[in-house]
Amino acid sequence: MLEVIAYGLTIGGILYIISIGFSLTFGSMRIVNFAHGLVYAVGAYAVFAILPFTHGNFLIAAILAVIASLPVSYVIERFVIRRLYGKSIDYAIIASYAVLLMGVDLIKWIWGASPVPLSDPIGRNLAIFSFELPLYRVVIILLSFCIFIGLSLFFKRTIIGKIVIAGLQDREAVQSLGISIDKYFAIVFLLGSALASLGGALYSPISSVHPYMGFRVVTLCFAVVIVGGLGNLRGTAIAAYVLGMVMALTAWFWGPAADAMIFAVMAVVLIFRPIEL
Repeated sequence: MLEVIAYGLTIGGILYIISIGFSLTFGSMRIVNFAHGLVYAVGAYAVFAILPFTHGNFLIAAILAVIASLPVSYVIERFVIRRLYGKSIDYAIIASYAVLLMGVDLIKWIWGASPVPLSDPIGRNLAIFSFELPLYRVVIILLSFCIFIGLSLFFKRTIIGKIVIAGLQDREAVQSLGISIDKYFAIVFLLGSALASLGGALYSPISSVHPYMGFRVVTLCFAVVIVGGLGNLRGTAIAAYVLGMVMALTAWFWGPAADAMIFAVMAVVLIFRPIEL
């Protein structure tokens, strides 16, 4: 059971790191950004490409992978997402999904369609009672908690964070004060994209890296955002860890139903708390 809990917390931590940017974009701009999955995949492939140049130093490779993904995120925000502010959500879905499709084809053109495995960068286990847990999973869990605390402080203590939170609650009121809310949302968009890239880099040693990995994770992020609430930062964190545990427990009993159970939970939430897009 401890192994199941550890797996659930690991998946929950990764889902939180990836979903927070998706939640902010969805909650503030009402844009379903499927291109978020592309940035996640870029982070994973960037680690794979950079790792040989860092002589196997995964930490440096992950940092460089996040930096390398920022130009991709900027291009997506500047030339696609920014043009969709205030538009119908249908346009955002079609446009961002098209970006994801084009990105997948570009990844296949550069690295091929076959999965590329990455090994555990730490390769050691942590003994807990009679159970041994991979130390790398413990690092991911602790890092996700640190990111949650850091983002909480960012949105509560900094001017940019306070403006974004105010914009999430009442966009028109913030704009009436002469504040260009779109500029601040763009900054947070890049921050969320950097976290998505970091999530891809962190998860790559646990799961194989392949061109279509972004499709699965973006649908899971969508479920996390729906369950946690649009733009609800604390709700996103709680939903990510809860759904991670749901996946782990379901996989323990019946592996093929793990992903389906996530969307079953989302359906139940929508029945009792429908959203307006």
